[in-house]
Amino acid sequence: MAPYMFPVSRSEMRALGWDRPDILLVTGDAFVDHPSFGVAVIARVLQGAGYRVAVLAQPDPGNPGAFMEMGIPRLFAGITPGNMDSMVNHYTSLNRLRSDDSYSPGGLPGKRPDRAELKYANVLQRVMKGVPLVLGGLGPSTRRVSHYDFWSDRVRKSVLLDAKADILVYGMAENTMLEVARRLDAGEALSGIRGTCRFASVVRPLPGDVELPSHEEAASSPEAFLRMTRLLEENQNPWNAARLLQRADTRTLVVEPPAFPLTGGELDGVYALPFTGKPHPSTGGDIPAWRVIRHSITVVRGCPGGCTFCALGFHQGKFVTSRSERSVLEEAKRKVRENPGGLVISDLGGPTANVYGLGCRNRDAMRACRRPSCLYPEICRWFETDQSRYVRLLGAVSALPGVAGVFVSSGVRYDLALLDPGFMRALAERHVPGHLKIAPEHTEDEVLKLMRKPAGETWSRFCREFRALSAEAGKEQYILPYIIAAFPGCTMEHMRRCRGKLEATGALPRQVQIFLPTPMTIAAAMYHTGLNYFTGEPLKVPRRPSEKNAQKGAVLGVNSSSARRMLRGRSENPRRRQGGPGFRAAEEGAARRRGKAPQRRKP
Repeated sequence: MAPYMFPVSRSEMRALGWDRPDILLVTGDAFVDHPSFGVAVIARVLQGAGYRVAVLAQPDPGNPGAFMEMGIPRLFAGITPGNMDSMVNHYTSLNRLRSDDSYSPGGLPGKRPDRAELKYANVLQRVMKGVPLVLGGLGPSTRRVSHYDFWSDRVRKSVLLDAKADILVYGMAENTMLEVARRLDAGEALSGIRGTCRFASVVRPLPGDVELPSHEEAASSPEAFLRMTRLLEENQNPWNAARLLQRADTRTLVVEPPAFPLTGGELDGVYALPFTGKPHPSTGGDIPAWRVIRHSITVVRGCPGGCTFCALGFHQGKFVTSRSERSVLEEAKRKVRENPGGLVISDLGGPTANVYGLGCRNRDAMRACRRPSCLYPEICRWFETDQSRYVRLLGAVSALPGVAGVFVSSGVRYDLALLDPGFMRALAERHVPGHLKIAPEHTEDEVLKLMRKPAGETWSRFCREFRALSAEAGKEQYILPYIIAAFPGCTMEHMRRCRGKLEATGALPRQVQIFLPTPMTIAAAMYHTGLNYFTGEPLKVPRRPSEKNAQKGAVLGVNSSSARRMLRGRSENPRRRQGGPGFRAAEEGAARRRGKAPQRRKP
């Protein structure tokens, strides 16, 4: 089948000879037919199974007619806010409106609404009565149960209940979406599909089911919220996870066990699909997110780290699936043909680049495992650490005619890297474009423990060894660390010590990210409850914008007025506290002065 862009309009659909699609995918992103965009992957997988798939990109919820552009789909409408949670996409860590959207044409904001999945579902229910609605993507996936919502500063119900959709598909959903489509095509019920959630008025508990604290309990009790989060994390292994039940109002949410990760062969099959690799011609502008990743190649899926601030453990899972060398080389050759004259592959990686080819050596232990992390507090004895397969892959792609360079821009797990001198040497000698971006997140062990990150000394040792290997290779290379400020449990003293240690290693950050509590993460649970997830004890949580800015300023070496106030122990005006009405009013006033009318949001 020759590659073609999926129809995004009635005229394009008619040109293909369709009267209507089998499946309509509605997304908050501009449509880019590249495997780094979730909608493109699902569209290609469904198309490969013989379904007619149309894509409706960034429709205006204020214009219901736009949702009928291609008519009523035969099977279902799939809804996603896009590659990012729409609220993370719109608002900063201080709840301020962002000035751009890298998934929209020209990077311009305003192409998708707040809580896009809810707005899209609401319109579709009105204009396509009776058509099954399927929620999916990272945003709905991490909002599948009761969750803390930073932007409204409250615990919200499952997004499935708020959206009134028929089913929610969570995780990396290729096989799950195929099963949903098959059942709807056959007129079968959607119950019992792995990797899905649904609501039911009456549920008969099965042996082995685990009941989560109800929504009402989770919303009113910090202890119940932590207990819910622990039960969720304990049931992420698809080989031993229970079916989870959560009551909300008079209904029960049924969370089926996670779908099994794709095998290496299945992952190869996904990347062999005929992606064009480009934005749809109708987008009418450059897509900044595509510009960054267009010359990258994803080689691995899943992340074994279990970091508490990251949602990947709840979305992709901790089990690693790697593509074959043949599959990666074929994709690299296609990119060379499309970009003659010397192609630089910007990244050969995934969530964590150097876990390519790794994983659990004991299949029985893997199926029984309930550890949230394969790497913390120490690397599991069954976890493979020989990164030679990744080194060979980097070398094989580099040796292809027409490839001018291959770099590693994904996250590098430095505790694993230190266990393989061959990888460290290859990285320093050939695969860093002058600056190695890496994420220790912090240097202080008290904070690192709350993050589930390696000890600070591990980071210092990595810096020393990388610099020594770079010097041996005759290269002047720099380390750019990513640091998180204002993490739950982090104090100004921690940030001052962090600044000192970064200076000592010669690796000062150019930017520091203020912690953003994203839904369903362990760190968000600590931020919301003010309790240590691991001990249940009270935890100091930086909440005021001035406090957060002061921590950021301390590690950047900025002597801001906020930093000076915090050092003297002065408090911020409570009327401007994060998320409070005074804070919102000030932000909205500032937006109006900038000439941008902010979107009002419910508390």
